[in-house]
Amino acid sequence: MTAIPSEAPAARPTPMMEQYIEIKSANPDCLLFYRMGDFYEMFFEDAEVASRALGIALTKRGKHLGEDIPMCGVPVERADDYLQRLIAAGFRVAVCEQTEDPKEARKRGAKSVVRRAVVRLVTPGTLTEDALLEPRAANLLVAVARGRSEAGGMIFGVAQVDVSTGAFSVGEASAAGLGAALARRDPSEILIPETLAEELAAALGETRAAVTPVGRDIADPARAEARLARHFAVAAAEAFGLSKPELSAAAMIVGYLERTQLASRPPLARPVREGRGAVMEIDAATRANLELTRRLSGEREGSLLDAVDRCVTAGGSRLLAQRIAGPLLDPDAIAARHDAVQALIDAPELRRAVRAALGRAPDLARAAQRVAFGRGGPRDLAAIRDALKAAEALAERLAALETAPDELAVIAAALAGADHAMADELAATLADELPLNKRDGGFVRHGCDAELDSTRSLRDESRKVIAGLQAAYAEATEIRTLRIKHNNVLGYFIEAPQQHGERLLKPPHAETFVHRQTMAGAMRFTTTELGDLERRIAEAADTVLRCELATFDRLAARVTESWESCRACADALAGLDVAAGLAEVAVEQNLTRPHVDDSLEFRLEGARHPVVEAALRREGKPFVANDADLSAPDDGGGLIQLVTGPNMGGKSTYLRQAALCAVLAQAGAFVPAAAAHIGAVDRLFSRVGAADDLARGRSTFMVEMVETAAILNSAGPRALVILDEIGRGTATFDGLSIAWAAIEHLHEVNRCRALFATHFHELTALSKRLPRLRNATVRVAEWKGEVVFLHEVAPGVADRSYGIQVAKLAGLPPSVVRRAKAVLDELEAADRASPVERMIDDLPLFAATRARPEPEGEPVLEALDAVDPDALTPREALDALYRLKALRKS
Repeated sequence: MTAIPSEAPAARPTPMMEQYIEIKSANPDCLLFYRMGDFYEMFFEDAEVASRALGIALTKRGKHLGEDIPMCGVPVERADDYLQRLIAAGFRVAVCEQTEDPKEARKRGAKSVVRRAVVRLVTPGTLTEDALLEPRAANLLVAVARGRSEAGGMIFGVAQVDVSTGAFSVGEASAAGLGAALARRDPSEILIPETLAEELAAALGETRAAVTPVGRDIADPARAEARLARHFAVAAAEAFGLSKPELSAAAMIVGYLERTQLASRPPLARPVREGRGAVMEIDAATRANLELTRRLSGEREGSLLDAVDRCVTAGGSRLLAQRIAGPLLDPDAIAARHDAVQALIDAPELRRAVRAALGRAPDLARAAQRVAFGRGGPRDLAAIRDALKAAEALAERLAALETAPDELAVIAAALAGADHAMADELAATLADELPLNKRDGGFVRHGCDAELDSTRSLRDESRKVIAGLQAAYAEATEIRTLRIKHNNVLGYFIEAPQQHGERLLKPPHAETFVHRQTMAGAMRFTTTELGDLERRIAEAADTVLRCELATFDRLAARVTESWESCRACADALAGLDVAAGLAEVAVEQNLTRPHVDDSLEFRLEGARHPVVEAALRREGKPFVANDADLSAPDDGGGLIQLVTGPNMGGKSTYLRQAALCAVLAQAGAFVPAAAAHIGAVDRLFSRVGAADDLARGRSTFMVEMVETAAILNSAGPRALVILDEIGRGTATFDGLSIAWAAIEHLHEVNRCRALFATHFHELTALSKRLPRLRNATVRVAEWKGEVVFLHEVAPGVADRSYGIQVAKLAGLPPSVVRRAKAVLDELEAADRASPVERMIDDLPLFAATRARPEPEGEPVLEALDAVDPDALTPREALDALYRLKALRKS
């Protein structure tokens, strides 16, 4: 991003521009916000890029190498707004501040430049300011490092930190599962070693994150343990119990924060290790298809998360999003979450009181982080005060539960153990009305500090003296419009309209009033008396601000000491909010507690799609519930339900609602069904809808095949697979063949629970030969030539897709509809002449994939079973081979 010429300039640049060029050269990959007074200025190519990105005016300032220097700037007071837009557009910003008082610079000479330095690099994953963050979404910085597992295979360490809260966790992912691991975290920024950029391109493409390659100085595995140990002040990083890839990834995060935050370091919790296989694995395509936390368009509204989020705190919403993104696998842990929700359903008065108290709790995690990080203000202190007060009240409320489930008991203990003494101290110190920035002062309560109150009185009385002096001057000069004003350049001054000001230049007033400035229509003066008064006021104001800033620093130090306690309290508030919110939505939408265990059951009675049902409810329409049973029979393989039916009949909704029920159940929520028994799903796959990926040169059909290949290559017996319209993107017989083979592979190889929707009605004949394939159809009725969609799923087979009727509803010209009917009649007549059912027994593909019974009493096989290859010498192995050949011939 640098465009500053490196050649020697024809004329020496100004000292200020020399300083800018030096600082910019040290940060070539960032836009440089260069502080000049009340503005952050940008020059050269930075100015051109920023002016386009922000839509602000591009101006000029001086010359460099004989050419005008482009310049643009943004006000310091509105810098957060502009930073947010630049970060969202993918830029990194280096913030360069003045590091000395301009008065000190002038002491070195009239042309001396105020010292400046970059105090922070602003990147997508390192934001902390409220204005730059989405309150209800985590902002994760993720690092990926490659290494070897204990078994010797390739493995990736994945570390994540939310700089806005200090939460830090690490885990491992296989090469095949890295994309899913990154998609679950949905990071804002991903750090990778420069050497892995090409290798990780496919996995990184599964996210929307900004990718930042880092050099060996940050990504060196040899320094990882020492860097982590130094940062967390422990003797050895082994204390964290991390593998080498995990250590490397965690150290990359720490090193990157040291690089970007420069003068300050964000407080971080000690890294918590996530166990492998602890959560349901969901790849990026499935997340997008099912719209778990956002719609395909990127909006939160209309997603599963939006449909069930009744949290009243930002922290609760962030935790719920995390749980939906990574549903658990352990039935006991899932049941513990369900117990907490059930307890709050059974105690409606307590639930209402808890939600009311939570509604008064600000975002404790982010407020405490900003204060401990040195970026907080008075309102952050007030947020900590109010959150801790809410925690105290909630602890008392939860104590009323006679038999609290384990999760609520842990939450109650954390709330009760919060630093309530600090909350009292903050309440006694902070004023009722608080400024945004501490430098504005006025945030310490009157009566808290006697010395401060005394100095304030002097300052405030001086203001009254200014008003009295103005009245005295107006009377003495007989100028009723005379005013005493103040600005940052002149300080206090006397202003009078020009026609009256001319009189002050003549005796007898000339001896008292000293002319300072002539304006258009006004003249400005000062007096010795006013100058003395200004000095006293300035000293009093400076003293007051100095005292208030000292009070702020004392309170900030107190918060920093209690940072871990604040984090624990914030986690407890979020956990309680999630439980209460899920209880609220369960009552509101008539949700049911699911039974989740280690079996291969999957049975839903009267299941509904939570997002579609919510949309229909707003329109006053009912949702038609349906059953689904994919439970594995005795042979251990899951059932495949082949769903046929008309377009617009609701097949896709039926498929999706089964997957969403599994996600909700294992996330710890109740499900939209009359009853649900779900054997924990370890991997969820969904291939629904059609979309191309032109950026990677993939057609719609290629995207479909890539996603289908991932499913068929990865799904195991505990997986749940949702497939919709496989093979529809190519020629009819090509598509039918692919769908046919895919069903056989799911049945014979993957052996997983699956829902497969199709318009290839020929596939329904497979149920005659595949014992775990069941046919189901979406029912319709015809009335006076019109199709009526009943949205009911029942056993059976559809014989038509009613596509022409749907085309008619869509508004195709009547002539096109009539012609389509005629063509359809001819095609169906030809198809009846050669039914596909005959192919079932004749196709060698099916015969090859179908399990074959072992022949009984085969001498060769019996002899082969008796051979122990590991116990044979080379000579004995050769002899055994000859014996087998002899048996085969006989």
